[in-house]
Amino acid sequence: MEQDRSDRVHVRRASAVLAGLCCALVMIGCQSLPPLGEQERLVRNKQLTVHQISPKAFVNVWGKPVYHHSAFTQFFVMPDKSMIPRSRVPIGEAPEGWEASFEAGDGVFLGYPEQGWVLVFLDDRLVYREELKADKVHELGKTWQFEDRFKTSLEGAPLR
Repeated sequence: MEQDRSDRVHVRRASAVLAGLCCALVMIGCQSLPPLGEQERLVRNKQLTVHQISPKAFVNVWGKPVYHHSAFTQFFVMPDKSMIPRSRVPIGEAPEGWEASFEAGDGVFLGYPEQGWVLVFLDDRLVYREELKADKVHELGKTWQFEDRFKTSLEGAPLR
């Protein structure tokens, strides 16, 4: 009787581990990026879907960005899992619909004035896109260039 009880406990533990492993595999599968060719098609069609496109797809289709910036960035995570960089929200405010979730990491910002887009990536995935007039993209890009001039070596600024 005691052995039977022990066997049931082991079976339950094994089932729980297996269920957890299956969940993890499903989550990993859902988070993978589409193949690069599919990402490039999305960019060509201007279907800039968050969490589905890497910076490489944009560079392959639109060429090297006019502006490039990277910085440790805080993001507001929205209910639809899109992310808004803290720098794109007025100081002291939160984006409309935000529900108190944050993410932080090394954000990569690309500015394409000819296409009229500012793109932000976290962990090599598009997490934010904003359509702007070319002059606004240039204005933002010049701000990034100014900030980059004052980065310390600890912040990863290239040696000049």
